[in-house]
Parts: sequence; structure tokens; C-alpha cells
Amino acid sequence: MAVTDSAAAREQALDAAEELFYGRGIQSVGMDDVRGASGLSLKRLYRLFPAKEQLVEAYLERRDVRWRGRLAAFVADREDPEERILAVFDWLEGWFGEEGFRGCAWINSYGELGATSARVTAQVRAHKREFRDYLTGLVAAAGLPDALAGQLFLLAEGAMVSAGITRSTEPAREAREAARLLLRAR
Repeated sequence: MAVTDSAAAREQALDAAEELFYGRGIQSVGMDDVRGASGLSLKRLYRLFPAKEQLVEAYLERRDVRWRGRLAAFVADREDPEERILAVFDWLEGWFGEEGFRGCAWINSYGELGATSARVTAQVRAHKREFRDYLTGLVAAAGLPDALAGQLFLLAEGAMVSAGITRSTEPAREAREAARLLLRAR
């Protein structure tokens, strides 16, 4: 029973942290804010996450699993290997258009804490490495040159930054068109 309670409390804390960190920024949110939003006592919150940095790390880790899972599920619906590559940009467009979209959580986190938190930097680098590896797999499945994966990665990352700043879905469409041209040029 204690494990379930602990797991539920952990999820409660992470739900609150994700909403606050992504919505307002990590540095502007204190543990007391997370306590209030989660309904957990401060003592319980600190038992689960002895330091804010550990909560940030767990938030990014959990978000990564969900983000990559949603992307992969969307892309898997396409039959053609090249259409799967382009579907990445279609998925990004949908994500950019979601209510409350504030850019890439990992880019934002790195911008806020990358210079001072090795844990955050490790989470960001792991997420970006996994995303690039995913694109590498899509490129390989399509029988395309390995170098294309890096180019697609840069298009997607640039679209994420631009969409976060402009609050527009247009960067995804522009990146998709550039990706389509790269595929055609091979």
C-alpha cells in the first residue's frame, strides 16, 4: 500500500511540476508552488524529491517518455518509409498548435539551467540524442543516406525554437517542405 501511495504522490507532484515548470518556467516556480498545486505537504514533497533539481530531472525524464511515445505512435500510422519521415513534421505542427504550447521543454530547461545543473543538462542531451536516433532509424528504414538524419534533426529543432518564440505552427510546415525537398534531392 505504501508503494502505491508513494507512486501516486510522486505522480501528483510531477503533474503539478510539469504544469508549473512548463507554463511559467523552472526558475520562477518554487517548491512551495509545487506543494500548493499538488496538494501534497511540503514534507512529503521533499521526501519524494529532496531537491528541486531532482524534481526537474524527473519532470523532464517523464515528459521525454511521453513525448517520444506520442511522436512514434503518430509516425507509425504511415506505411511508406519516406512518409514516416515527413510525418514527424506533421506531428510537430499538431504539437505546436496545442493549447498552452510554450516551446520545447528541454530547450527551455537548458536555457534556464543548463549552465548550472549537470542533471538538467544530462536530461536535455539524452532527450535530444534519443530524438536524433529516432530520426536516424527512420532514415535507415527508408534506405536513405545517414547524413540526412542530422539535417532533418536540425530542421526539426529549428522549427521547435521558432514555434516556441512565434507561437505559430508555420515553422513545422516550413521545415516539412524543406525535408520534402531534401528527400527529393537524394
